[in-house]
Amino acid sequence: MSRKISRIKACFDKLKENKRTALIPYVTAGFPFANITPELMHGMVDAGADVIELGVPFSDPSADGPVIQKAGDKALALGIGLIQVLAMVKTFRQTDQQTPVVLMGYANPIERYDQRHEVEAGSSAKSAFIRDAAAAGVDGVLVVDYPPEECEAFAADLKANGMDLIFLLAPTSTDQRMAQVARIASGYVYYVSLKGVTGAGTLDTDAVASMLPKIRQHMGSTPVGVGFGIRDAASAKALGKVADAVVIGTKIIQVISDMPYEKVVPSVKNFLREIRAALDEN
Repeated sequence: MSRKISRIKACFDKLKENKRTALIPYVTAGFPFANITPELMHGMVDAGADVIELGVPFSDPSADGPVIQKAGDKALALGIGLIQVLAMVKTFRQTDQQTPVVLMGYANPIERYDQRHEVEAGSSAKSAFIRDAAAAGVDGVLVVDYPPEECEAFAADLKANGMDLIFLLAPTSTDQRMAQVARIASGYVYYVSLKGVTGAGTLDTDAVASMLPKIRQHMGSTPVGVGFGIRDAASAKALGKVADAVVIGTKIIQVISDMPYEKVVPSVKNFLREIRAALDEN
């Protein structure tokens, strides 16, 4: 059944009311073990995550640095594709109907999924991926290589099925690009704080703070999250003072890369609790 009200909007509305910054951890689905992801998602929520970004493994991830690329390669080797990712979300939803889940990935797996799965007559979704993502309990989709001018129909189909299309903005984004994104984005926008791939460079919080008002002029009430380069409680706290959300991915992948199964979830929970506590000090 279609959801007309986005879980993401409800989440951010509540956070704004309580004057809290959203914590959005990212993890590659199926990493570091094929069957650990739903358990890991629940652990993240227990540790204070407000939204979960779940990476869809892909062979050519142009925006991801070596750490997340390696995680994606391992997940692919374990047989994790979009079908398995949707099944993970469905499993998570069996006991969590509140926490928004965003799939982050690339156009190729989505378009391949649509090629291989038909949309039945009478379906509310024009895309098989959108139909099945909605049924699984997905709340948003961030497709790195979908520019706004080429996916208005995709955004409308998502929204009609209760999901948001989330876009990346960068330090190099022009006013024209921001205006294009603002026209069709919903849920939140993800500001990439660094030039380069995930995990690269040194975070400049002053530069981020100076950019966010410009973004908000275009985005209106749409929340702005910041990611790429947040590695610890101090950097999260600094950005949490100016952003509506902080997104942490590469550091989490590093934390769990060589962990035995039984230590993965506790390690992530300990790390995220420190981040949550730092954000709540603001």
